[in-house]
Amino acid sequence: MNLNLRKAIIANIANNDQTQLEATIVDAIENGEEKMLPGLGVLFELIWRKSEEQERNEMIQALEQGVKEASI
Repeated sequence: MNLNLRKAIIANIANNDQTQLEATIVDAIENGEEKMLPGLGVLFELIWRKSEEQERNEMIQALEQGVKEASI
């Protein structure tokens, strides 16, 4: 069995509009289920690939701050 998780996740959300995509992200975060992490990873990868360097730097800064706050 050759399962391409990335393709499956993208296919699952391919026709979603912005509202649905936001709901998917919020739901995954609020539920906190481990099984949602790969999907969030794929969504982050898509965002990262479409972002300019300045946007990437802002994401890294936000991530750094989030990690610091989460570790307190």
